[in-house]
Amino acid sequence: MRIFWRILGYARPLGPVVPQYLVLISLATVFSVINLTALIPLLQVLFNEVESGQMVVQPSFSWTIGYLKNLFYYHLHEAVATSGRFSALYYICLLMVASVLLANLFRYLSQLILARVRVRVIQNLRNAAFLAITNSDVGFFSSRKKGDLISRVSSDVQEVEQSAVSALKIMVKEPFLIIGYFAVLFTISAELTLYTLTLVPLAGMAVSVVARRIRKWARQTQESLGQMNSTLDETITGIRIIKALAAQSYIRQRFVKEVKAYAAQSFNISKKANLASPISEVMGVAVLSVVLIIGGKMVLSPVPELSPAEFIGFLVIFSQVLVPAKAISVVFSEINRGIISASRVFDLVDSRPEIIESDDTRPIQTLERDIVFEGVSFAYEEQEVITQLNMTIPKGKIVALVGPSGGGKSTIADLLCRFYDPTHGSITVDGVDLRSLALNQWRGLIGLVSQQPLLFHDTIANNITFGRTEVSFAQIQKAAKAANADAFIEKLPQGYETIIGEMGNKLSGGERQRLTIARAILQDPPILILDEATSSLDAQSEEQVQQALFTLMKDRTTLVIAHRLSTIQHADEILVINKGRITERGTHDQLRATSGLYQQLTQLQSF
Repeated sequence: MRIFWRILGYARPLGPVVPQYLVLISLATVFSVINLTALIPLLQVLFNEVESGQMVVQPSFSWTIGYLKNLFYYHLHEAVATSGRFSALYYICLLMVASVLLANLFRYLSQLILARVRVRVIQNLRNAAFLAITNSDVGFFSSRKKGDLISRVSSDVQEVEQSAVSALKIMVKEPFLIIGYFAVLFTISAELTLYTLTLVPLAGMAVSVVARRIRKWARQTQESLGQMNSTLDETITGIRIIKALAAQSYIRQRFVKEVKAYAAQSFNISKKANLASPISEVMGVAVLSVVLIIGGKMVLSPVPELSPAEFIGFLVIFSQVLVPAKAISVVFSEINRGIISASRVFDLVDSRPEIIESDDTRPIQTLERDIVFEGVSFAYEEQEVITQLNMTIPKGKIVALVGPSGGGKSTIADLLCRFYDPTHGSITVDGVDLRSLALNQWRGLIGLVSQQPLLFHDTIANNITFGRTEVSFAQIQKAAKAANADAFIEKLPQGYETIIGEMGNKLSGGERQRLTIARAILQDPPILILDEATSSLDAQSEEQVQQALFTLMKDRTTLVIAHRLSTIQHADEILVINKGRITERGTHDQLRATSGLYQQLTQLQSF
């Protein structure tokens, strides 16, 4: 139940809600009870148990249910005496209709309050899960499947709404009805009511055994759903490769296997969950039968302890007690699925980033002198990627990293962006440790153009201005022109308002890359990281993008990662990175004059 109370914590503030709900549900309960209680005098009138000549004294006032009951019977006898039994029957029926109307009105208003609470819980819970994702380190996503994360924010939160939060209505409303009904039952027959109080919990105990078995399968089911979503996401993302490799059958078999596992686990849960209702119903009828036997004996004894009308009324009211009791017992079996889904969401919400700001964070507005890597080493888990790296990037200079794939070049860029922290050594900015700087301010100084352009399913204008507000259309056009993107944009049907599709799939590779460059130009960062920005482009697109990059690099501190050496000939310093170490350093001409790895790479590439 600790998780359930934590779910309710997302409904805050509850201060103004709880009193309103308690008043409304109390009124709904009172009128529901009145509606059923009125059945007893109705039966007494029909069975001629109310004599017109019988004298009844008006009861003395007291704050008890017995006083209300005696007062009602006083007025009932008065009505029978003055107007006859038919008129009394007429008034009782009006009372029943009015009580039903009021009971349902107050119940409806109370449900509106609970609906507002439910919506607030799900809204806050989903926002918290999304906030946890956006706050997570880059390394967090390397060990998590995207489909599973999506499943937690969508399917798991939905399951919380359908079971755990929806159960709140039953868990809060039904106890009020049970208390109200038993209060009336005690006024009819305290002895018979005590018998029922010993029998009713048996039904709940039987169902609780079933509920405990559901929790294990519920977690497995949600994990299977996450795996299924991951496969679906990978299939949609890689559909070109799947078709190119004629691997549709393989991926289909994999998905079918996962769907089968999910279906089997869902069926196991359904088998147990569906047992709750018949078990509680059988137990309810068994309890009712025992009440019939005991109550019938009280009616048929030589000295009746109950009148027939009171006994029938007792049975009708007691049968209504079984309805909320059954609902509560069933909801405990349903709530387990919601609690398991909530625990998966809370696992995500409770995750904490490893990259955090220090308590004495220092602001940074721009780069004044240089960026220095001093004895920097970094390892992914147990595998060391960077070893004792020493390098300096002076302000306004271009430093290039080249070397074989997997040598650690992109990791250096990640360390500079502080997506990771060094395992050993330090990175300083103007002599200040990078870990002491305000994280968002530092990243705001960096413009990143990577090999895979990151675009969104939105307009061209919104992709260029992504993350920035109050940008004029003239500024957008200026950035696009500087990136050599304005020519192709103006040829599009809606120009800058053209929707470019998911990941910009309606554009060519060169067009997508030029949009990301336009975004970086609009950002106007003092520090620039170019990570294989032209490696996936054809010759014509590369030339256009390269011209845009030269415009972007002008007067900026730039770190370039490149395989194509033609793009870095004019770098102020070139570092050859091999197996996480700097093996060579110098200018293009200096390195070509050596017999090292750089010369071998230039010989393999034509200029």
